[in-house]
Amino acid sequence: MSVTKSKLDPAAVESLGKSLRGDLIDPIHPEYDAARRVYNAMIDKHPALIARCLDVADVINCVRFAATEGIDLAIRGGGHNGGGLGSVDDGLVIDLSRLRGARVNPDARTATVAGGTTLGELDHATHAFGLAVPAGIISTTGVGGLTLGGGLGYLTRKYGLSIDNLIEADVVLADGSLVRASESENGDLFWAIRGGGGNFGVVTSFTFQARPVSTVIGGPMLWPLEQAPEVLAFYTDLLANGPDELGGFFALLTVPPGPPFPEELHLKKVCGVVWCYVGSAEDAKAALAPIRAKFPPALDGVGELPLPALQAAFDGLYPPGDQWYWRADFVRTIPAKAVEAHVDFARKLPTWKSTMHLYPIDGAAARVSPDATPWTYRDARFAQVIVGVDPDPAMAGAVRDWTVGYWDALHPYSMGGAYTNFMMDEGEDRVRASYGSNYKRLAKIKARYDPRNLFHVNQNIQPSS
Repeated sequence: MSVTKSKLDPAAVESLGKSLRGDLIDPIHPEYDAARRVYNAMIDKHPALIARCLDVADVINCVRFAATEGIDLAIRGGGHNGGGLGSVDDGLVIDLSRLRGARVNPDARTATVAGGTTLGELDHATHAFGLAVPAGIISTTGVGGLTLGGGLGYLTRKYGLSIDNLIEADVVLADGSLVRASESENGDLFWAIRGGGGNFGVVTSFTFQARPVSTVIGGPMLWPLEQAPEVLAFYTDLLANGPDELGGFFALLTVPPGPPFPEELHLKKVCGVVWCYVGSAEDAKAALAPIRAKFPPALDGVGELPLPALQAAFDGLYPPGDQWYWRADFVRTIPAKAVEAHVDFARKLPTWKSTMHLYPIDGAAARVSPDATPWTYRDARFAQVIVGVDPDPAMAGAVRDWTVGYWDALHPYSMGGAYTNFMMDEGEDRVRASYGSNYKRLAKIKARYDPRNLFHVNQNIQPSS
């Protein structure tokens, strides 16, 4: 069962505030409205308290407070969670955004980051040494939330998911103790946090294996929407038969109305691929030559650039404060009926920021056993995500309806579960489907480390013996 809400004891709140190095913000604090905002403006929650933690001791004190007072507890890293699960009404938010920083060991090729660090900060630290950690595609995303859910990105086909590169982590447990999780210490906890989300504790530090990546060959190619069926089929085959170095996600989108896109393409509905080749320009040219020859793109923006530049390319298009609604699935095949539905809903894109992406998760990621981590869908070809996005709150209903309708049409062609980082708050059945055969093991580990389900404001796994 979950922790229940209770009226906060003013003396206990005062004591918590005095125990923290960071700020404790309540609804009468002048920074409360700014502090409670998350990336997705469709989420409008009002916590009783927000603790801006500066160190591990702050986190420990907050966890103990929530457990003792019996209030809901949410953990916020970068604040990008689609369903707004980094916040909670009437409870306590542990805000890790000031617990940040990255340290690189270039000899061991490792990178250690604090729990509130963003992908951009991690990229900045590793790039100076010609290294990178496989991660996402928007640099303002928090490393913590992304990793705990799995970690998809441009380097997935070459180097696997973020969890496949995680070496160890420091975790504050529900009883307030701090433990290390690795293959040699608390191995069951280490297994669980590599994809099991924030169900098991607050991760205050992550250590990753970094990979030798500096510059890549990347960027967008765009084609008219009418060519989407043929381009998608060709793209799928090209990846299936290409080297792991070749990556990139397929998208259905509206061309943004500004640079660097040419004016003649502005606001046109198109299909596209944002490529990332980890290797030489010559090898990239050879790998991409077949699709350029078969389908000369309306825009070819592929070139050599630093990986951090590619990772940050969408930051300006998707700043904090937009309305977002998400739906997702894992996909193995894309039959003709599914392609028809994709094109139909692409014609109905409700706003120019709304889109659909197919992220490849084959290559190195597929060569990991389905029970090696909680991420059981190692036989999926793609993680599919549909997002309705717009800055105007008046459009929230329209983007939600389009997203749900699109997902309803495509879900029958899916594998049943989804990448949890791409999900809204969709209920226990969806969580179970997304962990598949690994759910029972996760539930047993949950019972060991968090039997009262203190950490339940997430894609929740119910503790079970």
